[in-house]
Amino acid sequence: MGNATGSTVEDLQAVEKHLWYKKFMTECPSGQLTLHEFKQFFGLRGLDAEANAYIEQMFRTFDMNKDGYIDFLEYVAALSLVMRGKMEHKLRWYFKLYDVDGNGCIDRSELLNIIKAIRAINGNENQEVDAEEFTNRVFNKIDVNGDGELSLEEFVAGAHTDEDFMEVMMKTLDLTHIVAMIHNRRHSV
Repeated sequence: MGNATGSTVEDLQAVEKHLWYKKFMTECPSGQLTLHEFKQFFGLRGLDAEANAYIEQMFRTFDMNKDGYIDFLEYVAALSLVMRGKMEHKLRWYFKLYDVDGNGCIDRSELLNIIKAIRAINGNENQEVDAEEFTNRVFNKIDVNGDGELSLEEFVAGAHTDEDFMEVMMKTLDLTHIVAMIHNRRHSV
């Protein structure tokens, strides 16, 4: 069932994926994006150590099969999550991204380092609440059992029940700047 122009949602999605593929292969002719190419692709050079660690963690999170490269399917999966994913899936992805050591919990230093890195990348380090104070507020509100670590359940529940935390998650800890870069570059190909 098409609409008045004869296009279906599937047709539009196929066209969009074709554009993504064209862009991916233009930027990465080998079909495998390395960490160095990933940083170049998003214009992320000259970052401080914290921001660089965040970008490397993001790369590892996108590299689903852990082969050291992001292939086209991993690229599409990441873009689809960021652009269209359900809130629950995005929150789970954020949790995985912030759980740098992979132990199933986010501790204060992991969250603090991520917040500092994201603020540095986004160019908004000078917030009215500094990163350490923000981290303490998050833990005071959503670390239900008070163990100094956020479990996946606490993280997701905290995002759903605390409007301030959710707003910060969606604004400060968002990847819209990366989506905008992809969108702008896609149209220039």
